[in-house]
Amino acid sequence: MNPEIFKAYDIRGVYNKDFDDELAYKLGLAYSTMRRGELDNKEDIQIVVGMDMRVSSSALKEKLIKGLTDGGVNVIDIGLSSTPTFYFAVAHFKYDGGIIVSASHNPKEYNGFKLVRDKALSIGKETGIFNLRAMVVEDKLKKADKKGTVVKREDVLEEQIKYDLNYADIKNIEPFKIVIDTANAMGSLYFDALFKHLPCEVVKMNWKLDGTFPSHEADPLKPENMEDLGKKVLEEKADLGIATDGDGDRIFFTDNEGKIVEPGIARAILCKLFLLENPGAKIAYDIRPGRITPDTITENGGTPIVTRVGHSLIKTQAIKEGAVFAGESSGHFFLNMDEGCYEIPLIVTLKILEELSRSNQSFSNYIKPYKKYFNSGEINSEVSDPLAKITEIKNRYADAKQNELDGITIEYPDYWFNVRPSNTEPLLRLNLEAVSQEIMEEKRDELLKLIRG
Repeated sequence: MNPEIFKAYDIRGVYNKDFDDELAYKLGLAYSTMRRGELDNKEDIQIVVGMDMRVSSSALKEKLIKGLTDGGVNVIDIGLSSTPTFYFAVAHFKYDGGIIVSASHNPKEYNGFKLVRDKALSIGKETGIFNLRAMVVEDKLKKADKKGTVVKREDVLEEQIKYDLNYADIKNIEPFKIVIDTANAMGSLYFDALFKHLPCEVVKMNWKLDGTFPSHEADPLKPENMEDLGKKVLEEKADLGIATDGDGDRIFFTDNEGKIVEPGIARAILCKLFLLENPGAKIAYDIRPGRITPDTITENGGTPIVTRVGHSLIKTQAIKEGAVFAGESSGHFFLNMDEGCYEIPLIVTLKILEELSRSNQSFSNYIKPYKKYFNSGEINSEVSDPLAKITEIKNRYADAKQNELDGITIEYPDYWFNVRPSNTEPLLRLNLEAVSQEIMEEKRDELLKLIRG
């Protein structure tokens, strides 16, 4: 096993190169030992296990379940599942934790695991993932005296849909025509279940589950993976397009002209909608540019809470601060509910459809007031010494307002940017925004020259 597969927020690597089925077994044993310790060895610890559609997921799931039950916990096997449905299962039914076999949007050779405690709280770099790695690497694992049981549960998605439908008044939703591209991945399961209840016409793209990703990579953050969707929206004269990633926890939109709706704009719209329902609430967002978000929060009487980048970090911060809603620039949107805080792509879909119905405008017209700033998107550069480069940037822009919450954030009146190191690779990630396209391009190029020089 390559210990590098234990990342900041999950476990991921190339199957049968970085790890094999044996790791799944050991991980099950390590996780059950950890949770039994944390829960004072209480009787009947129940752990949810799910999986995505990758070719290796089924074999890994079986070994994982064997490790968990040998470790003395009982398993609730929910089978094929998106990550949000898995989180819902853990949180809503008040189970003691869970593991889903998935490598999200990574290429087909990969697989991995996302781990949570009760309330679907992520296990990441600051909350125990490296303790699990140590247990696995040092082989400090032993079976429990009493083996756990396995129960299959097949009603989770149905229960999730019932729950999510409470967040919208579906009789107000217009019969939109919507093109949805699920990239042969997990989103097709929950959209099939949701749209049975809505008056919309759905044009399905890349719908059949296929762990080889025959159409394109399941990562809608990359504009090339949204191209076919944009074309299809135009061809079908649809009202909007929706795309989801490999495990279905990130959601992206195109407008009726097939153009990508920046995740920062989608997030700003959602901030406004959740503030209408929760006046004065706190809303969390990550530090990457997307200034329309804090602008919208403030204009609508909310309190902006800025966080570091990373879905488990923003989740933790939202819970700590009591933020009602949280959104990441990468398409992760969370609702902080009594039972847990996790991604809610279906509630997001319902909210956007309800708002477009209410506005009586096309999506492209609706978002015009939100298009105030010009964004570079995230640009990665390979750098041998990321931290030295960040110091260089800090010194170069010493006269600006600076913030070191995550990497370095620099703010001038007409442009602002964040540069931060990757958690997993020798990369620096640049996100820049400006008040005009010209300034954005000029400053983007200036910074890339500095970063890559």
